[in-house]
Amino acid sequence: MIRSIFVPYNESIVFPIPQEYVGQKIEVLVFPIEEVFSKPAFSKNVTFNSISIDTRGYKFNREEANESGCEVLFSEDL
Repeated sequence: MIRSIFVPYNESIVFPIPQEYVGQKIEVLVFPIEEVFSKPAFSKNVTFNSISIDTRGYKFNREEANESGCEVLFSEDL
């Protein structure tokens, strides 16, 4: 099960479905929420070590990145 919270910018949202859900009946509930998240997305006492990511051969596709039409505020596998 996946739970996600979005802020839509228009009346249509596109989001990925896990491969194991393809071909199955799924339920999608849409309702407004007004509460503040009680669980922080990250700890305030976080330290970062340097990391290196190899981006050779990567080409950013702005259209693909913006096709969902919403901002994801929260997502977790349940």
